[in-house]
Amino acid sequence: MSSTDFSSQNGAGGPPYANGPSQNPVALQPPGPGYMAHQTPYNPMQAKGPMPPGPGIYNSGPYQPIPPVSSNQALPSQPMLKRPPMGPQHSMTPPQSASPNPGSRIPPAHATPPPVSANNYQHAPAWQYGGTLPMGAPPSMGAPPPMAMPPLRPVGNHMTSSPSLATPQASSAEYRATPPVFHNAMQPLGPPTSLQGYTQQGHMPTPGNGAQVPNSFDHLEMGPKMAGPLPPQQPGPPTRQMGLSYPSLPPGYQNTSAPPTAATMQHPVQPSTQPYSHPQPYQQPSAGPAQLSPSLSGLSLQSQTPEALRVVNLLQERNLLPLGPVTPPTPCLPQDLQKINCHPEVFRSTLTSIPQTQSLLNKAKLPLGLLLHPFKDLSQLPVVTSSTIVRCRSCRTYINPFVTFLDQRRWKCNLCYRVNDVPEEFMYNPVSRSYGEPHKRPEVQNATLEFIAPSEYMLRPPQPAVYLIVLDVSHNAVETGYLDVVCQSLLENINALPGDSRTKIGFITFDSTIHFYNLQEGLSQPQMLIVTDIEDIFLPTPDSLLVNLNECKELVQDLLRSLPQMFGKTMETQCALGPALQAAFKLLSATGGRVSVFQTQLPSLGVGALKSREDPNQRASAKDIQHLSPATDFYKKLALDCSGQQVAVDLFLLSSQYCDLASLGCISRYSAGSVYYYPSYHQQHNPAGVECFQKDLKRYLTRKIGFEAVMRIRCSKGLSIHTFHGNFFVRSTDLLSLPNVNPDAGFAVQMSIEENLVDMQSVSFQAALLYTSSKGERRIRVHTMCLPVVNSLSDIFAGADVQAITCLLASMAVDRSVTASLSDARDAMTNASIDSLTSFRTSVLTIQQPGLLAPACLRLFPLYILALLKQKAFRTGTSTRLDDRVFAMCQLKYQPLAYVMLMIHPALYRVDDLTDEGALNVSERTIPQPRVQQLSVEKLSRDGAFLMDAGSVIYLWIGRNCNPNFLTQVLGLPNYAAVPLNMNMLPELDTAESQRTRAFVGWLREQRPFFPILHVIRDESPLKASFLQNMIEDRTESALSYYEFLLHIQQQVSK
Repeated sequence: MSSTDFSSQNGAGGPPYANGPSQNPVALQPPGPGYMAHQTPYNPMQAKGPMPPGPGIYNSGPYQPIPPVSSNQALPSQPMLKRPPMGPQHSMTPPQSASPNPGSRIPPAHATPPPVSANNYQHAPAWQYGGTLPMGAPPSMGAPPPMAMPPLRPVGNHMTSSPSLATPQASSAEYRATPPVFHNAMQPLGPPTSLQGYTQQGHMPTPGNGAQVPNSFDHLEMGPKMAGPLPPQQPGPPTRQMGLSYPSLPPGYQNTSAPPTAATMQHPVQPSTQPYSHPQPYQQPSAGPAQLSPSLSGLSLQSQTPEALRVVNLLQERNLLPLGPVTPPTPCLPQDLQKINCHPEVFRSTLTSIPQTQSLLNKAKLPLGLLLHPFKDLSQLPVVTSSTIVRCRSCRTYINPFVTFLDQRRWKCNLCYRVNDVPEEFMYNPVSRSYGEPHKRPEVQNATLEFIAPSEYMLRPPQPAVYLIVLDVSHNAVETGYLDVVCQSLLENINALPGDSRTKIGFITFDSTIHFYNLQEGLSQPQMLIVTDIEDIFLPTPDSLLVNLNECKELVQDLLRSLPQMFGKTMETQCALGPALQAAFKLLSATGGRVSVFQTQLPSLGVGALKSREDPNQRASAKDIQHLSPATDFYKKLALDCSGQQVAVDLFLLSSQYCDLASLGCISRYSAGSVYYYPSYHQQHNPAGVECFQKDLKRYLTRKIGFEAVMRIRCSKGLSIHTFHGNFFVRSTDLLSLPNVNPDAGFAVQMSIEENLVDMQSVSFQAALLYTSSKGERRIRVHTMCLPVVNSLSDIFAGADVQAITCLLASMAVDRSVTASLSDARDAMTNASIDSLTSFRTSVLTIQQPGLLAPACLRLFPLYILALLKQKAFRTGTSTRLDDRVFAMCQLKYQPLAYVMLMIHPALYRVDDLTDEGALNVSERTIPQPRVQQLSVEKLSRDGAFLMDAGSVIYLWIGRNCNPNFLTQVLGLPNYAAVPLNMNMLPELDTAESQRTRAFVGWLREQRPFFPILHVIRDESPLKASFLQNMIEDRTESALSYYEFLLHIQQQVSK
């Protein structure tokens, strides 16, 4: 696996790292001849293969094309986390090794702990970093380009949005205030047709029942075609300056400053004082991507060494974590384009400078991919209502800030370079209420915006919001007490469920039989209907099981109040989950909607029954972990059937015993649902888990939701997408089917360069999400990102985003673990860091120096890779329950970057001495900002208190000699001995110290959509071991310390 640069510290205070041999020297296999013997895409995640005869690590044989890997790849969101100082973040994407590795690049077990064993790699379908692969490409909302996965949430529903990630945008009210009435120059020709000139690759996947899934959504997203044939086009290379001789705008149009950014658009643009006059030589109002050539010519990063390329010796510089949050690199674009580019929390690339050729990308040994958070909650989202949505007539790209206006009547697409006519309606600007300034329209001023879609984007009338609750009511389920929490939460939030007057709701409960509930209007109380034949499930009264929520609200409330008591005395221990899911599918298949399944044990009856596959004695085994793949294809097949009928299934797993999440999770993964997991859930024995479940459930029930959605990602000519990560189903080669889309879901895609980008100064990526809001509106959310094209390795490294690279590698490693083995995935991640630092040392550095050298932008890469190796999903030698490991893998593939990074590399703060110095003011609250500490016990002191934010859990560790003032003023306890072993909340005390600490913890919690449990721990606490396992820089019995890991990487890089 290839490596990217990472750096981190091994402890504080103390002499700089020595550059000599480690205490446990190990013999390591030298790397082979070189990467570039042939043009195979670099893939860090390659599967192990037979030991080659030669010593070379990389294969020099002919390249075997890798089939597209994406029958589905699973992945959620909210505003990105802003948190106190943490190590500088850059995306990490591991490069792929090009050949089998004849020997392990990891130290042998007898020398130092065995966490990283390198083994042999050959190209495998799982981890490909950039290559010419057959299109299994990601969806794009109008054309077949690639897909991305950076975090972002849409706002079209009635839910409160999170703070805007992008520059402030004009409010949707401004756009809708005066809907322009124009003659429509482009009349749709009827129902949308498939993309002209686009040959669909592959065949339609068929769901579990063998029926073909109709591909009408593919045509639907393409939108209506414009009347008339496409004129012959000769776009020419994108750098060509076009339009200088065309008739153009009036004198007032010329020498126009760059279009206003989203911030300036808050004030309406004044109409032009110049009436439209006869043609004048046209001057582009702002520098579009087609005219970046002169702008970028002076931007080469080699003329002066930027901070990103500052050489860091990781063995000597110990304090690598930055004072503030790690920020993504800024693309090297002209200032006006940079200001309007898509926000990185929504759309992000592992490389912010795109290599000109695949061979250059291979040489860099860095993965190329996109991270996307498409439906992210946003506080400001421009919403455009127009009868004509302007799109490229060839590739169907939506008009965006990076197109080029050749003159007032023509624009050139920034993805395929076709010249298109500007429709008459687009000449009017609804913000300034002026005519003749198409380049000032909101569509051309905002990289993220939402359209209210016309009827051409609908296959059927928009579906209502439909919610079906499926509850396990076996003895085990009732014993946990979860039923009371679910019913109470539904009662409290029933009026906050997203929807309108058409919203429908239904309930199914199950044990060894399936129970339906007739809630038809006119009944005095709910009627339970029991189906005992689970082998041939049927709906007893199909028309009265899903009811209008507003019309039957009282019956629904009666049912919720009586359900917990109804099964309180049950002794039924069997569980027929499969038949219950079949019943749910039959009930919702006519309308589509959301199924929420609550399950507490291993399914034991009917179709989908499972047997325990976990051997508790093997949990800490250093051997490869077994049973990471499903035991049956029942849940995947049913999920594909659900996806075809616009039904998504969300799974809540509340259990203290093994439930085979690897099998059950497929029902959510392939239907675009979510998985929630609460191990050891019990109402009495685990109150912290109950609080977490309550908070998560409230968010789940009330957050905005999109129904019957599809997403497509397009990219500039020459680029292609070949693998997707997330929860969805790939309906055609590039169209993601998302029966439900939620604001907490993230996606990722891997990309390759199929054609040289030599004539291009920039490339663009566009993600389009077509969905039905809970209010029944058809909407299209569009995100567009522009990045420069470079031709030098130094420029590629300078634009590497270490955090994005890390997150993409994590998704690739999950796939590798399932398709090959966990040890393969671990080796590939280690090799990713080795390969990228080797490439930097040999191809970028002009003066060779001793030590382990990395560019500043990748100084955290080795630290993040080591953190992944010690993460619950990939660790070995530590007792880890199989369901815990599988759930960690689900989170890595499904969570947006902001939340994933905390799960990979937690943040540690000292909190017994919080002050207001450097504090933030948020909503009239003062939030302290303590410095982030290195994850090493060296940083802990017995006289302090330390808070660790690990994403889904927060630990507050109290030192044995902790300041008594902190104990009394914050915890309300007289001394250390009084700290309870199970303390999960901070008391509300009327002291400045208490207010500061609670404000800081509350602020951390607010920045994510899920609720992290707080554990107050001391030396005797049972959770102390979990806290110490997150000390990534320290050595354990089964894993290297950070310093030992650096020495290992140095040995490999120096060979």
